[in-house]
Amino acid sequence: MKRLVLFVLPLMLLSCKEESTGPETPTPVRPISSGEAAVARANTGFGFTLFRSVAGAAPEDNVFISPLSVSLALGMTVNGAAGETWTGMRQTLGFDALSQEEINESFRTLIELLQGIDPKVRLDIANSVWSREGFAVEQAFIDSNSKYFGADTRSIDFSRSDAADIINAWVSQKTQGRIDDIVAAPIPDLVMMYLINAVYFKGSWTERFDTEKTRDDLFITPDGGRKAVRMMNRSGMMRYHADERMEIADLPYGWDRYSMAIVLPRSGVTLAQLRDAMTSEAWSGWLAALTDTEMDLQLPRFTMEYEVGLNEMLKGMGMERAFDPDRADFSGINRDRKLYITNVKHKTFVQVSEEGTEAAAATSVEMGTTSIPPLMRVDHPFIFVIHEKNSGAILFIGQVTNPDE
Repeated sequence: MKRLVLFVLPLMLLSCKEESTGPETPTPVRPISSGEAAVARANTGFGFTLFRSVAGAAPEDNVFISPLSVSLALGMTVNGAAGETWTGMRQTLGFDALSQEEINESFRTLIELLQGIDPKVRLDIANSVWSREGFAVEQAFIDSNSKYFGADTRSIDFSRSDAADIINAWVSQKTQGRIDDIVAAPIPDLVMMYLINAVYFKGSWTERFDTEKTRDDLFITPDGGRKAVRMMNRSGMMRYHADERMEIADLPYGWDRYSMAIVLPRSGVTLAQLRDAMTSEAWSGWLAALTDTEMDLQLPRFTMEYEVGLNEMLKGMGMERAFDPDRADFSGINRDRKLYITNVKHKTFVQVSEEGTEAAAATSVEMGTTSIPPLMRVDHPFIFVIHEKNSGAILFIGQVTNPDE
């Protein structure tokens, strides 16, 4: 049975400035640096691995993730990791051939490239770091995330009743209201920091679907049922490739700098089999095999909101130490407190219509501590005792009701 695969390709569905601005004639694209290429390759490999893990845990559900958003949030977090925690996170993200400086610099320039490559597509990428008021954060960690990721760094009182609302309002603003919240209230006492990425995309198809050709139709669900859908129809020249396992059509936005690939398994091929075949190498081969083909395309309109916790997936991909309260090393954030990742939460939105695509994603990396050092504020009358511990003898005892120097 044929089923539509719904997924975000790494560097594909992102975010944008107001759509359809800028010159009408495409401008040349600058060559990417070796570091940018390495980060892009790493993001592709990480994205497919993460997608297989997430979709494999819910094989018959809709799934929609943004590997770029997740890697950016974790990329900021890596700046605070040390030792084997840093090694594990770097390998999971596919950066094991790069130094920390190379990772940071490549992310910085890649973000600039992605946001400026097509003025006819809107792309917004925003990062932020939120720390608990009074929690000391290493200046080098703040500086790195500010310089390379453009991160807003803020310290707020997490015990405030509206603390989560403040963070969520930032996320909502950066995703044009498509992701309303990423942090649950109240914020637990042991949470010291949130590292958050927000991505927003809006692009019109280079060749739009004609709304008058959209028809009522049926979509075959995994259990063999039939679901009523509004099926869009388009005919003409499109980039297309087919083999014994699948068909793929690649639909461009704007100046054709961004596109959506629709990958459809052949009859007798399951989504699981197709997911397993989607490696970085296979993906490169599929794209290289695309040719301009005169064809008809029928694609259902759809809107999806998706939410997933990524802890177990990331542990399985090699980041288990970062989640271990006893073994995690985030001394690059705070040298005196035992920090570890307590939760990685990911939320997405996508809407595909005759005009184009709107998509948004937010990723939150929650950093917690095993305990909070107690604060004893001696600001009212007290008793004090001077004693000898071995014998238990009390040498002095007194009280202070009005201290004076």
